[in-house]
Amino acid sequence: MANPKHKTTKSKRGSRRSHWKLALPTTSECPKCHEPRLPHRACPSCGYYKNREVIKIKAE
Repeated sequence: MANPKHKTTKSKRGSRRSHWKLALPTTSECPKCHEPRLPHRACPSCGYYKNREVIKIKAE
């Protein structure tokens, strides 16, 4: 079985892993309450999706 002949440096290892970063989820603005929400999902703050109320939100 093949073994590495020399130790891999930190810069080589780091440049190989440079694309491992996580991407933030995209958010869109709710047209009803203008709060950020995930696309294609009901708004967690007002409960609306595509101008229809799909979740009942308790008023505080």
